[in-house]
Amino acid sequence: MIRATVLRGSRNIFTLRTTEGEELECRIKGKVLKGVEGFYNPLAPGDRVLVEKDPASGKGLITGLEERRNLFTRMNQKGQDGGASGSGGRGGQDRGGASQLLAANVDLVLCVTAPASPPWRPRFLDRLILQADIAGIEPLILCNKWEIAIDPDIDERLEDYRRIGYEVLRVSVHTGWGIDALRERLRGKLSVLAGQSGVGKSSLINALLGHDRLRVGALNEKYDRGNHTTSMSALLEFPDGAGGGLIDTPGIRRLLPDGVTGADLALYMREFAPLTGTCSFGLSCSHKTEPGCKILEAVAAGVIHEDRYESFLRLKDELSG
Repeated sequence: MIRATVLRGSRNIFTLRTTEGEELECRIKGKVLKGVEGFYNPLAPGDRVLVEKDPASGKGLITGLEERRNLFTRMNQKGQDGGASGSGGRGGQDRGGASQLLAANVDLVLCVTAPASPPWRPRFLDRLILQADIAGIEPLILCNKWEIAIDPDIDERLEDYRRIGYEVLRVSVHTGWGIDALRERLRGKLSVLAGQSGVGKSSLINALLGHDRLRVGALNEKYDRGNHTTSMSALLEFPDGAGGGLIDTPGIRRLLPDGVTGADLALYMREFAPLTGTCSFGLSCSHKTEPGCKILEAVAAGVIHEDRYESFLRLKDELSG
């Protein structure tokens, strides 16, 4: 039996890297794998699997899945970002979608954003951060395209993320500023990059790996948003043998977090969580109009940023619908 790591896969055909360093094409034996029930796709880059190799063909069959340390997922709703053909998933039935695996066994989620081109979207960034926190994976906010003239309000928002406990790095692939420091930060770790189309994930990966590994897309000028250049998640290894790697994910235009409901949303937002249950109405407080609401008081006092509170309200309505 061979142990291997999933690099990429589609339609039950997966490319793996064995512990001996061999790249191997495999299928799931019997097309059913124990432990992947309830997901839109059975395996993700970073998964560790057991394989039987066929000496004659040089290919293999995946016979088992090793226990996952963590999973980075999203809710794949039917008809959006490619749509999900399956039903169910972890809490996905009510919203007409399924949990889609993006990466497994990772150390960092790089929440990639940009100040412009495409436009700055703090609501989207809040959802990425939330998804990382739900998964119990450390998020790192990575603002690319820092060569663009920066609106002071954007800099202020990034500093507020730092204030509430998130790591924030500013880089520019175009000028190379901050790339060496980022590469050292990621060395020896398996990181997944996630963000909306057009923020420069593919360019970042090419810069970090030192050569062109991925096709880079241009912005859609009509809508000022990115075109998809990555169609599926894929693990790309650092070339210097330092270990770790980068998992690129398809650009996302709309993100509904997976694994959380409107009722428990506040427990997963860092500056909200310590106040949850302390309101005059306890856990039944909606945090909208009630007197004695500690979260509303924190917003008024500047402890919770007004933008973060707006993200909370929008998400709570979507997740409760």
